[in-house]
Amino acid sequence: MRKLNRPTGHRMSMFRTMVSQLVKHERIETTITKAKEVRRLADNMVQLGKEVCVLVGVLLLFVRGDDVIHKLFTELAYRYKDRSGGYTRILRTRIRVGDAAPMAYIEFVDRENELRQSKPPIPLQAQRAPLDPWTRSTPNQANGTP
Repeated sequence: MRKLNRPTGHRMSMFRTMVSQLVKHERIETTITKAKEVRRLADNMVQLGKEVCVLVGVLLLFVRGDDVIHKLFTELAYRYKDRSGGYTRILRTRIRVGDAAPMAYIEFVDRENELRQSKPPIPLQAQRAPLDPWTRSTPNQANGTP
């Protein structure tokens, strides 16, 4: 986890707040480095919300607000029940005026009013048989070239 030039307590508090706000609003704007860290944590929280297990206590300690916890267990768990990962996306937006920090939106995929639509799933290509190491040299020898 990046330190972001902050003490541990402040950093963890900031990430807890950002993940909670992301779950509540489903899109937030922040710097790119913070968005990359929040993406990892938010994906873990959605995964924990999908699984009813002992680790639910971790989710209850990390996320702030009863409405956010309820949304994780009901709405987001139902929306991403068929998805195994990649619940968020980062979209670069602008350069912040005050300090020229690169800004980005982080949002959940497959939601209403998306900034960019999800890419369609890539079809699996037919697998080819592995080439024999002698296959390349065989046509050359058949043509008479050494």
